[in-house]
Amino acid sequence: MNILKAILFGIVEGVTEWLPVSSTGHMILLNQFVKLDVSKEFFNMFLVVIQFGAILAVIIMFWGLIWPLGRSKESGKICWKRPVLRLWLRTIVSCLPAAVVGLLLDDWIDEHLYNWVVVSLALIIVGIAFILVENKNSNREPSVARLGEFSNKDAFIIGLFQTVAAVFPGTSRSGSTILGGIAIGVSRKTAAQFTFVLAIPVMAGASLFKMVKYVHNGGTFTMNETAILLTGSIVAFVVSIFIIKFLMGYIRKHNFKPFAWYRIVLGIVVIAYFAIAGK
Repeated sequence: MNILKAILFGIVEGVTEWLPVSSTGHMILLNQFVKLDVSKEFFNMFLVVIQFGAILAVIIMFWGLIWPLGRSKESGKICWKRPVLRLWLRTIVSCLPAAVVGLLLDDWIDEHLYNWVVVSLALIIVGIAFILVENKNSNREPSVARLGEFSNKDAFIIGLFQTVAAVFPGTSRSGSTILGGIAIGVSRKTAAQFTFVLAIPVMAGASLFKMVKYVHNGGTFTMNETAILLTGSIVAFVVSIFIIKFLMGYIRKHNFKPFAWYRIVLGIVVIAYFAIAGK
């Protein structure tokens, strides 16, 4: 039964990690109805480390965009690809705010903000923000249409938006970075691409940090827990492949308003459910 539940968590992670609807928020809410038979400490670690599968999907699909080595057309020798190095520099700049906040406030965030109240409010507030930004930019020509046009300033501003997601579950890491990108004039396609690249160090670092912290605090991996973690990660990887392809095709002709309305409706439903349940 735990393996079946892990498959469900993997599906939810793979779908919601890349769509601007909050993967962590959905995972926390899912746990209210489908509980894994594991310790609270393992589950908190599982919520983050399961992202390894989703990260691997990005690395495979965007390998040509992120791998910094290539062959020179003139000499045929292996050389550094400068546009890719610049992209990674922008990525590092964008990661810094969330990395600092995550290291300083990780325990406090887990203790005080991982609950349905914060998740539901974040779903609604970011949903409204998406609608406002999309309305404002409906007839606006993007000032940044390609990844190579990013400045350090653009990257840092998007990093600040990402920091909000690092603090408040339900905000959505992909949603906040895409929203921040669109707000400062980045095209939807480019904002989504940068979000995918940005996810690699952010999610890998967060996953590694959570796993090391779990082991350092005395956590162990039973065969059952190892099977749960591997199953969730593998399922998240497979589902992420399809969702990333879907999203990149979707944004060529559509905006993010449908996801915004979904967030708002889901947030209201969550509030209503827990109000009726008296929790």
